[in-house]
Amino acid sequence: MGDPNETADIGMANSRANIRKLIKDGFIIRKPVKIHSRSRVRRLHEEKNKGRHRGTGKRRGSRNARLPSKTLWMRRMRVLRRLLRKYREAKKIDKHLYHELYMKCKGNVFKNKRLLLEHIHKAKAIKLKEKALVDQADAKKAKNLAKREKMQKRETKRREREREKNKDGK
Repeated sequence: MGDPNETADIGMANSRANIRKLIKDGFIIRKPVKIHSRSRVRRLHEEKNKGRHRGTGKRRGSRNARLPSKTLWMRRMRVLRRLLRKYREAKKIDKHLYHELYMKCKGNVFKNKRLLLEHIHKAKAIKLKEKALVDQADAKKAKNLAKREKMQKRETKRREREREKNKDGK
């Protein structure tokens, strides 16, 4: 503190003008702002990012309050639907398979993206196998038809020859 006379002067100051004068003369000075450090808070956040201070004893809300199951569901649906849309636009799956898988996603059949991809690959493999079988069957049918026609031609020729022989023989 300063000397007693100044203390008395400061005590007697009862107007804004007096206060301003005392500030100008340097008898009244502003105290420096207290430092409010965030270092401890930063350290705590870093630790929490590592998974510390998150045990059962620190939890106040229910599991659903802390991370709602609806949020998880929406996240999952968006991931799966985005993948389906991408595959359909890239012509990796046709619109029928897309619709079937879309409805299965909605019906909670696929837990994650990996399982959906596996299912898509299996479905495509089955489709290719069926297509190959159909193609094989068509090829076999065409071959049999050609063979039958050839046999019929041969048979008709043979019969014509026999008729001619019969006519010549009579």
